[in-house]
Amino acid sequence: MNVIETEGLTRRYGDRTVVDGLDFRVRKGSVHALLGPNGSGKTTTVRMLSTLLRPTSGQARVLGFDTVVDAVRVRQRIGSVGQFHSVDPRLTGAENLTMFARLSGMRARVARRHARDLLERFDLADAADQRVQNYSGGMRRRLDILAGTVVRPAVLFLDEPTTGLDPRSRNDIFGYILNFVAAGTTVVLTTQYLDEAERLADAITILDGGRTVATGTPAEITAAVGAGLDLVVTSADRGRAVELLTGFGAREVGSTAVQEDSIRLSFGLDEEPELLPILRALDADGIDVHDIGRRRASLDEAFLALTERTTAS
Repeated sequence: MNVIETEGLTRRYGDRTVVDGLDFRVRKGSVHALLGPNGSGKTTTVRMLSTLLRPTSGQARVLGFDTVVDAVRVRQRIGSVGQFHSVDPRLTGAENLTMFARLSGMRARVARRHARDLLERFDLADAADQRVQNYSGGMRRRLDILAGTVVRPAVLFLDEPTTGLDPRSRNDIFGYILNFVAAGTTVVLTTQYLDEAERLADAITILDGGRTVATGTPAEITAAVGAGLDLVVTSADRGRAVELLTGFGAREVGSTAVQEDSIRLSFGLDEEPELLPILRALDADGIDVHDIGRRRASLDEAFLALTERTTAS
């Protein structure tokens, strides 16, 4: 069952088209990640789906409700956490959550108790009575997410929720997101971190220039752009090895030092590579190969390949 469906969703600002005819589906109870370079239309898409922005044309339905005609009903059923902090830094954590609970219709006593329960459950109880201006970045971001989910939503929109956070804070938020999903919430996530999408998402849509360039599971997207090849050579042979593999249609996508005098080169290819011709060519050129092996393309490689194709066209 789809909880979000769009048809030809478009948003223009004057002559500039930010989202261009987007057809988008999100399954109930899933995490769906929106990826794309800066300016690809991710945030604009989320703002339209969460009723904060009217589309120029096309239609979006969330939980069966039109985001324009039935905007109030959509808002009653969703939670939204933007890129920037929504909580009041002058209030305490408990006061912030109580305020959001009251705005959601809870009675004062119930709202105060619910705020304390949330802070306890998400490891912020010790800071409940501290002003938010004294919170760390990770603590404040956790409070933001709690504010957006003070009444558990059917659909939760998270716009780059972990940007600028340290690894431990990011891991904490990953856990919170998965807790919401386990309780039945559908999550739409925008992120600049591909590892985040690969770890959390059941499905991914990659946008570029406001258009969809790929959609599917992480495995489907990586399989669609080809394969990978890892090659370990001496550091002195790096340049010649890259030049030779480029002749086979490979793209260098990364490198890692293995030992003091050797390096692992990673390449992306559009098709599964035939190793024997590559090995013969390397040997003929006098390049000492320490190791060579096929692998599946990474999401990083798929992202770069897909968005580079769009830019080139």
